[in-house]
Amino acid sequence: MVNGLDDGLVLTLLLNGLFCLVKGTSSTTYKIMNLLLRTRKLSTLLHPTIKNPVFRTTKWTPIPHRTLQEPKGQDLDYINVAHSHLLHSDWPKLDTLLPKLDPFRVKHILLKIQNDYSISLKFFKWVELKNPNLLTLETNCIIIHILTKNRKFVSAESVFNKIFKSCDVSMHSKVFDSIVCCYRMCDSTPRVFDALFKTYAQMKQFRNAADTFTRMKGYEFLPTVESCNLYMSSLLSLNRAGVVVSFYKEMRRLRMMVNVFTVNMLINAYCQLGKLEDARQVFDEMPDMDFSPNVSSYNTLVAAYVNQGLLATGVKLKVEMEKNGVSANVITYNTLMNGFCKEGKLHDAYKVFHEMKVTNVAPNTVTYNTMISGYCKLGKTEKGTQILEEMLRNGVKANILTYNALLSGLCDLGKTRKAAYLVQELDKKKLVPNSSTFAALIRGQCVRKNPDRAFQLYKSMIKSGCRPNVDTIKMMMSSFVKNDDYDGAFCVFKEMLDRPAGPDSVIWSALCEGFSREWKDRLVMSLLKEVDDGCLTLERFEKAKSVIFHSSVEGKEIEQDV
Repeated sequence: MVNGLDDGLVLTLLLNGLFCLVKGTSSTTYKIMNLLLRTRKLSTLLHPTIKNPVFRTTKWTPIPHRTLQEPKGQDLDYINVAHSHLLHSDWPKLDTLLPKLDPFRVKHILLKIQNDYSISLKFFKWVELKNPNLLTLETNCIIIHILTKNRKFVSAESVFNKIFKSCDVSMHSKVFDSIVCCYRMCDSTPRVFDALFKTYAQMKQFRNAADTFTRMKGYEFLPTVESCNLYMSSLLSLNRAGVVVSFYKEMRRLRMMVNVFTVNMLINAYCQLGKLEDARQVFDEMPDMDFSPNVSSYNTLVAAYVNQGLLATGVKLKVEMEKNGVSANVITYNTLMNGFCKEGKLHDAYKVFHEMKVTNVAPNTVTYNTMISGYCKLGKTEKGTQILEEMLRNGVKANILTYNALLSGLCDLGKTRKAAYLVQELDKKKLVPNSSTFAALIRGQCVRKNPDRAFQLYKSMIKSGCRPNVDTIKMMMSSFVKNDDYDGAFCVFKEMLDRPAGPDSVIWSALCEGFSREWKDRLVMSLLKEVDDGCLTLERFEKAKSVIFHSSVEGKEIEQDV
């Protein structure tokens, strides 16, 4: 399908054009043929070269015809009675039949009432509640067929989810096989396979989704564009951009329908891969597919340019989008403001901030956080505080990132008293401090040369379940070293060793940086005493000693002495 024209129709028109040329028909025929040829010309990024564009030669397997063993005698009588009770919604009488219900009868009851999806689903849930062991994989697939046939996709996907949460790895191929086996007897539709593919995409089970897609093709079934978009979106959320590009090309090879959201995700994938030229080429060729770039298309490219340090190009693209009648939204403005703040261009960032308010685009939490962080990183905490006050006046809710940005700015300047007042605000607003909160407070105490207070904050940090990073620990250790406080430095080192997992080699090496030969010697002796007192295992001592000795050339000399 090209620009709304069927491929066969395009070929027919071209042949008619050639026939007219042979007959010497008017020159307008040339224009028709040129238009059609231009219509066929599309980028290889969007449409890989297709061999034999009109006829498909893919071998496919027909869905097999399969029937269940017909019920006889008591089974048939039981099914008819149960069917009657279900039609009359007589659940108390149905309860009396429960002791003699078995998987074979459940399947046949479902098949008998399959034309009424509502009763079918109620019966399925009743069995699930009363005796879930009666629900086999085949039974689950029958109800899925009934639901998808009646376009109750959410309910069908819910059944799929329950199957997958309780099954092992080998079960996934059996699910597909069971759906195929029940397909004819339920007079189903291809949407059942689409529901399976979509469920895997939602669960981010990419291998199973890819296997399902491959097996669907074998039966000449393809997922809907919405399910494909969901699959691509899930892949992008886990940085699988390369897979997205390959999948898109396969979609085009199979001539599957795509929409503007599909193309946006292709642009996003190229941006994730750092291929901005390819992303821009796809963007520029969207009109060839009868798609107009929307705000998401522009925002994706603007963000990519900004992240690559091409801020001027991002600004130009914003101007271009507005010229093309696409209004910038809060994401567009936030992206540009973040770019200016990263480059320390607070004046330009504030101009963007002012512009969005003039154009009636309401700033959100991310907007204010970006500006507060930008000012505080340059030491302009008073301006950051003013923006926080404006934020709260405008009814925009501050989060922990808002306060962390201000805390970080205050602590970098050693304004620990103001930082302490801000921490009290966290309690009032019921915001839970995280690792960044503690790191900022520890840094503030180190700036004021209060390593003991910093260490107390460090212990509170550990107690609250937050994990310090290497920089926080190095900063604390450096503060003890500068104050020539060996006992404090050893407390940090020892506390790290006392943790169940212990510090890794990177953190250990960081702790030893700046230690003199004398300090390293004392450190090893202190640790050895801990071993003698039974407070430290020999294995952990040996590992610590190895790191201490190899943290510098000086350390290797100590090792020889020891």
